[in-house]
Order: sequence, then structure tokens, then C-alpha cells
Amino acid sequence: MRENVFSNIVTTVLLSGAGVLLSILPAFAGSPWGANYFPNVPLITQDGATVRLYDDLLKGKAVAINAIYTSCKDECPLETARLVQVQRLLGDRVGKEIFFYSISIDPKRNTPEVLKAYAQKFGVGPGWLFLTGREEDIKLVVKKLGLSRSNDPANRDGHMPILMIGNEPTGQWMRNSAVDNPRFLATKIGNFMGWKNSQPERSYAGVAESWAPDTGAYIFASRCSACHTIGKGDSVGPDLAGVTTRRDRSWLVRYLRHPDQMLAEKDPIAVALSAKYKNVPMPNLRLSEGEIAVLLSYLEGLGSASHEHQGQNSAR
Repeated sequence: MRENVFSNIVTTVLLSGAGVLLSILPAFAGSPWGANYFPNVPLITQDGATVRLYDDLLKGKAVAINAIYTSCKDECPLETARLVQVQRLLGDRVGKEIFFYSISIDPKRNTPEVLKAYAQKFGVGPGWLFLTGREEDIKLVVKKLGLSRSNDPANRDGHMPILMIGNEPTGQWMRNSAVDNPRFLATKIGNFMGWKNSQPERSYAGVAESWAPDTGAYIFASRCSACHTIGKGDSVGPDLAGVTTRRDRSWLVRYLRHPDQMLAEKDPIAVALSAKYKNVPMPNLRLSEGEIAVLLSYLEGLGSASHEHQGQNSAR
């Protein structure tokens, strides 16, 4: 009975908030979630080292854990890019005061070598392990950590973009969206750990309450900024400054709607972009036609403003 308590609580808590804190229940005050709850199964890191889930990865540690797979065409690339930004904001605390783990839910294909190459594509730093293992062990671990919601109608492949933040010694766990504002997530982690932080940042959910949720700025910040900049150079993906003048609008609309399909069809531009940016897949963000139109109008507006500014400077 007790072995399912953690996963049941995690899968039934309210998801609309920016984070949900899961504390030890009073009945378990003398025996928090620990060795008796988490399976001590062997997992393999991206460097080929064998580690035990509880003894090596959780015991006595603070952790941030998500589930991914390298061929994912939806949220995984965005999750990883967002968490790289969080890692950089936390600096050298990662690997010392908190440890990041990404667990592959496709262990047959995601060998250590594949995971290592994936981590390198995103510029992952030290203190972050990518983990694979036996399929039955992975399924158990993901279930125990509350990272799977197979009964969710929005769930497409057995996992959701969830970031579980935990402090094993205190028995406290907090669930967040893994694709939220990186500064907000870094602040949430700092507050959870009791670190002193700079001025708090808002969740994208909170921003959506004050901004019109269909504005281009909000869509870019919440869905694109993890991999792209506007005028600050290439990142995981290309700099989007001037993209509406470089690319035909109908091509942009289709690419934003079905990037995975266009790559599968060998669209020459999609193939060239994939090759140039280390074959990191452009995720299918499931944007509506209205969201695509607003996003492109936003990028066009920034391009027009930039050209106008350059013209004024050249006239001086």
C-alpha cells in the first residue's frame, strides 16, 4: 500500500500552479520516503558508469529529475534546453549542492553513447547525469518518481514535461513544469533549498495572467527562447532576427506547424538547419494557427524596428 503513496500523490496533485510542494505525511514522519520507497536499481550514466538509484543518486542529496528520450519530437528538446539555462543560472551549485538527472524512457535506443552525444549537443555542464538502464527498471523508477502520467489525455508518449525537485534527507519533493521560465525555476530551486536568491521571477503561467496569452512576446518567451535569440546570435538553434525576410512566410508557417514532418519529408531547408545545428530536432510545439500568426507578426515587427533604427543611424 505504502509503495504507491508517493506516485499516487504526485499524479493527483493540482497541476495549474507553478509548483506543488509534497511534504512527508504525518503518518510517515518516522520513516520518510527513502530506501524503503525508492527502488535501488542499477542505472547507467552517459559515461558508461553503473550507479544505484537510491544509494548513489538520491541518498543524502538534493536533486532535480526529469524524463526524456533523444528522438522526442515534442517537449524533450525544449525541456533540456530550458534546464541547461537553469543549470547556468545556478552555477557551480550544480554537482555540489544539487544534482540534475535526466532519465531516458527509451533505454533500448538511448545507449550511454547516444545520451552523451545528446548532452553535448545542448552544452550540458558538470553535475548532470543522463541515465539509461533495463526497461523494466526504468518504468519502475519513472513511476516511483511521478514522472509518468499514462492516463493523461494530453500525454503522447508516456511522460510529461515534469521536473521533480527533491531533498531526500528532508523527504520533501516539489513538482514543476520543466519548460517554465528558467529564472523562475532557478529561484524556485533556491527557495526550496533555502539559498539566498535575487529578486523572484514569475512563472510563465503567472506572466500569462498579466499579458494577453496570445501575444507574440509571450509565445516567444515561453516556447522559443530556450533555443533561439533575436539579434543575439545563434544558440541551440538559429538567431531569429530577420527570419521573416530570409524565409518565405508560407514555409515558416508550415515549419512551425509540422517541423518533424518536414524533416521526415527531406525538405531541403529543414535538412540543412538540422545538419547545421547538430541534429537537435526542432520540437513540434503544437502551436495553433493563431499563435503562429501572432508569433510571426511579432518577429516581423522586431525586424521592421531594427531596420528603421539602422536607417536612422546611417542617416546621421
